[in-house]
Amino acid sequence: MSSQRYRVTIAYDGTPYAGFQIQPNEPTVQGEIERALLLMTKGTPISIVGSGRTDSGVHASGQVIHFDYPKPMPASAMVRALNSILKPSVRALTADIVSPDFHARYDTKSKRYRYRVNLGAVNPPFERHYMLHHPYRTDVERMEAALPVLLGTHDFASFCSTKTDKTDFTRTLTTARIERVPNSDEIQFVFEGNGFLYNMVRILVGTSLQIGDRLRPVDEFERLLQVKDRNQAGPTAAAHGLYLEHVSYLSDSERIAKRAAWQEQFEQEE
Repeated sequence: MSSQRYRVTIAYDGTPYAGFQIQPNEPTVQGEIERALLLMTKGTPISIVGSGRTDSGVHASGQVIHFDYPKPMPASAMVRALNSILKPSVRALTADIVSPDFHARYDTKSKRYRYRVNLGAVNPPFERHYMLHHPYRTDVERMEAALPVLLGTHDFASFCSTKTDKTDFTRTLTTARIERVPNSDEIQFVFEGNGFLYNMVRILVGTSLQIGDRLRPVDEFERLLQVKDRNQAGPTAAAHGLYLEHVSYLSDSERIAKRAAWQEQFEQEE
């Protein structure tokens, strides 16, 4: 019987893991899922592909993976089987049977990230691994006024780690806002776009907080988009406040059109 491709949405607490991507001698989310699949298949290794990598300590409430399973089963059964083996820090939320050419990374349309910050004087002990503690007189209105300039298509070179291997820093943001959690000292940054550079969200948050702390002017993002220099932007905010919240995908027609464009470009280059 031929294998079946599954798309699975997963959530995980990134605290005990050295990131999503598998690493030698380190616990990773990918390693944990592939361990579960190895037990399910009774010894047949299965490699998974994620929509993207997350760093050590980063969480996810809507990461998406795909893999080919040698013995087809109903999607609901796949969720139950995975969760019966996975550690409690990783959960399969939903599963879908998809076409063999679906790709969790290359077929993404947009991603949404959320970053949690506690502005209170005291950091709740139960939240210390899940949101950044920033106990300063931060002006939230200043940050709200600064963020809209990020919307649209820009070169985000100032907001990318120097460790990246990327040469194209152009990305499009459709959301850049702050949400205030009622009856608490928590705020949440929300960023959505067609793609994100390495550490981009965390650098945007670190720079925003400096604007809120009056260490940078409100129009600082506009300047940083122009200078394209990582060294002039703010610090990289801690990993544990960040969540990959949602990944949306191209429709079948959009995916076919995108791949046709790739093929046309390849043939022209040949």
